[in-house]
Amino acid sequence: MWVSGQIVVPAMEVSEVVEHLLKGAQWTASRSSGPGGQHRDKASTRAELTIGPDSLFGLDPELAERLTRGLGLDERSFRITVQDDRSLSRNQQIAIDRLRDLMAQVLAPPSPPRRPTRPSRSKRAARVDDKTRRGTIKKLRRPPNDPE
Repeated sequence: MWVSGQIVVPAMEVSEVVEHLLKGAQWTASRSSGPGGQHRDKASTRAELTIGPDSLFGLDPELAERLTRGLGLDERSFRITVQDDRSLSRNQQIAIDRLRDLMAQVLAPPSPPRRPTRPSRSKRAARVDDKTRRGTIKKLRRPPNDPE
């Protein structure tokens, strides 16, 4: 379990969440686009994985809420479309891998807030020295003053 502010989210493995989502997910296949000739024209190898809000039933309510926000399920169904390979089964595996990577990002604990820091004394001195050096260089570029 980890604590995020006041919300306590139970620890659940990414693979368990992915398996739960895949049970309620819907798979469809269609023809891929792009080059490929007759095979592309005849075979349905594009894999499309659709996850709706009903796929979250059975999960912990706090976890379901995080997934709803992370995947945008409150606005529309979440969809992963893959047509990278010539095989439907390989494209489905790629879609599952992408879902697993996304779940790892969504379920990861938030990073700690950034603590602002100030420049050290030596950094401030180096900055002033650099400004002085640049000013001197610019002065030397000016034409000399004519006393006449």
